[in-house]
Amino acid sequence: MPMINVNKLIKMPEGRRLEFKEQLPSHSDLAKTIIAFANDAGGDLYIGIKNSPRRISGIEEDELIKIEEQITNIIYTRCCPLILPSITFLSVEDKHIIKVSIYPGNTPPYHLKDKGKDKGSYIRVGSSNRAADADIVASLERKRNGISYDGELIYWVKSSDVNINSFKKLYKIKTNEKIDDQALKKLELIKKQNGKFHPTRALILLSDNSNLKNELFPYAKIECARFKGTSAEEFIDQKTISGNIAQQAEEAYNFILRHINKGAVVEGVYTVSKWEYPINAIREVIRNAITHRDYSLTGKDIKVAIYDDMIEVTSPGLLPASIDYSQMESRQSDARNKIIAIVFKKLGLIDQWGNGLKLIADELKLYQNIKFNWRETGLSFQVQFTKTKSQGQPNKKPASVPENVPENAPENAPENRLNNILVLVKQNPQISMLDIAKRLKINHKTAKRDIQKLKAQNKLRRIGPDKGGQWKTVKV
Repeated sequence: MPMINVNKLIKMPEGRRLEFKEQLPSHSDLAKTIIAFANDAGGDLYIGIKNSPRRISGIEEDELIKIEEQITNIIYTRCCPLILPSITFLSVEDKHIIKVSIYPGNTPPYHLKDKGKDKGSYIRVGSSNRAADADIVASLERKRNGISYDGELIYWVKSSDVNINSFKKLYKIKTNEKIDDQALKKLELIKKQNGKFHPTRALILLSDNSNLKNELFPYAKIECARFKGTSAEEFIDQKTISGNIAQQAEEAYNFILRHINKGAVVEGVYTVSKWEYPINAIREVIRNAITHRDYSLTGKDIKVAIYDDMIEVTSPGLLPASIDYSQMESRQSDARNKIIAIVFKKLGLIDQWGNGLKLIADELKLYQNIKFNWRETGLSFQVQFTKTKSQGQPNKKPASVPENVPENAPENAPENRLNNILVLVKQNPQISMLDIAKRLKINHKTAKRDIQKLKAQNKLRRIGPDKGGQWKTVKV
């Protein structure tokens, strides 16, 4: 390995896939690190690098073979199932380093032989090894068997007892297909066991059975908050979104739109309005959070926090091992919740070709004043869109003015309101009448009357129910 690569390497922080040791760790610590890497995304352990301050300390050349044999022996005698490491020697400026590479295992949960899988399994959380609790051990066993959590059956519930009326209506609107028992079986939302059909966990998450969902998934919700200033000490507005998970993304997205502004920017000879944040990227992040969150983790919900200088989305569960946010330009596709992912692809909530991260990366190029950060914190994944102080913010104008509305058109003027409503529903066909009123700064009664006018003029139609349906503009 060239010296420049090692110099870059030692500047990197320890984390999920990387650890440095000056000397060979104790047998127990080494085994735990190897097991944690194998149970998760794999990782590299470098021996011969001092941590504080970070520098290459090296290992005596005549000790290399001896330490290699020790490592191999510790892994063989203490770890179960069998883990096969890749051990290489690196030389930099006459100093020697040992690199131990562990690949993601195919037969988890890996564990300490003397403690067994229930007490001796470990996972990687940040730069530390954490003992896996019963829920994590169960998830590792599902991984070994190729089963996703959302595909497990709820045996004590009959599929016929699950109310999915709102999901059926949404599915019909988005796909123009009917949801019946045959479709539910094809999507693996119900499965047959001992002659009876039972719902999978995915179907419960898509259902309207609030009592059942609260019992099985009390944290399958999104907590949204708009905080005052740049800290979470005082909030201005908050909302809990706990319904059908297929509808949660748009509700969270609309909550954000209510609390951010548009700026007037010049493009060529035209002045156009532009959101202060990349809203398509934010919508994609929210959709990904719902699709790929770890629903097996108890006590954790999705959080959407809006500050004066940042929007932050936190989702339970670490990134799948095959997804790398540092390579956003590449098309990456993986699914923790395989059934939910298939349903969401049918609904158009996620892209089947793995374009989601590229969409985020492409829109961020248009927002040089927004810094995009991501990190794994504990057992959660967090994304931040932060305004940079070094670059000026666009001149703000009221968020209630929709795109394509002339700058000098008062949005509450009677002659402009009807057109503005049409613009709003084109931007977001699922926008509620209450949100239309808020965006145009008019009361609910006026918004209702204007919508009735548009319907009478055959310019606007409502498809589906008030809750769960959508607007459709009509060209005349």
